[in-house]
Amino acid sequence: MPRLTRREVLSAAAVAAAGLGAADAFAQERRPEAPAIPFKLGIVTYNIAAEWDVPTILRICRAVGLGPVELRTTHKHGVEPGMSNAARKEVRQQFADAGVEIWGLGSVCEFHSPDAAVLRRQVETCKEFIQLAADVGGKGVKVRPNALPPNVPTEKTLEQIGKALTECGRAAADAGVEVWVEVHGTGTAHPPHMRTIMQTADHRSVGVTWNSNPTDVVNGSVAEYFRMLRPWIKSCHINELTSGYPYRELFRLLRETNYDRVTLAEIQGMPTPATGERFMRYYKALWTELAKA
Repeated sequence: MPRLTRREVLSAAAVAAAGLGAADAFAQERRPEAPAIPFKLGIVTYNIAAEWDVPTILRICRAVGLGPVELRTTHKHGVEPGMSNAARKEVRQQFADAGVEIWGLGSVCEFHSPDAAVLRRQVETCKEFIQLAADVGGKGVKVRPNALPPNVPTEKTLEQIGKALTECGRAAADAGVEVWVEVHGTGTAHPPHMRTIMQTADHRSVGVTWNSNPTDVVNGSVAEYFRMLRPWIKSCHINELTSGYPYRELFRLLRETNYDRVTLAEIQGMPTPATGERFMRYYKALWTELAKA
């Protein structure tokens, strides 16, 4: 029988004194630590924090241990392209002082319209959000396609979106941020279409926001479409963790492919910040269980 080390003897004695057996002591002593989850849980202010101002967002994030934050446009936080330079600096400082990261800005810029004037306005608006993201210390700007216009060949629309993203990607690179295309919209959310868009855009500052859509799932698994889009995934939205979407598999795939960025909760709003904070504590506990190895 092998001799016990002095450390093992002392450990067993201490645990025995507390009413535990030596076997339990050795199990606790030798149990390996679970590997850390490489990605973070944050929030998209749409919809849970739509009515929270910046101080409320920061207070709840600190209390629950959330962050980073994607600030979706039109919400009460008021972080919009029309802000003054002074207001931009103030927001940046507020987040820095709280130790909460601004992941990015959730714009609704979309590049699928067949109207050239509408398309140009959307591109220019995206550039305004890009500058705002850089000014407030965000990492990028979320954009989206929203549909495949009727009576327009699908291939033409996908190419148009991709080329618009190339232009936005150049502006993002100049500003030191990124552009993330949400897998979104009727028809455009189809992962093979998103792959075509990304292949057309072909810019290092343009990536995909995985959006946890039901259409990601093939025969109960997200693996096929996840692997298809993984080269471009730079951000990730998640929603109701009890929806039946295979989140445990998604999180495993993120771990296995060395994704070390964010999973941002994009979930329904709560009547009050207090209710939202309570809900997010439960949400974080379930996320931790699903995301750990």
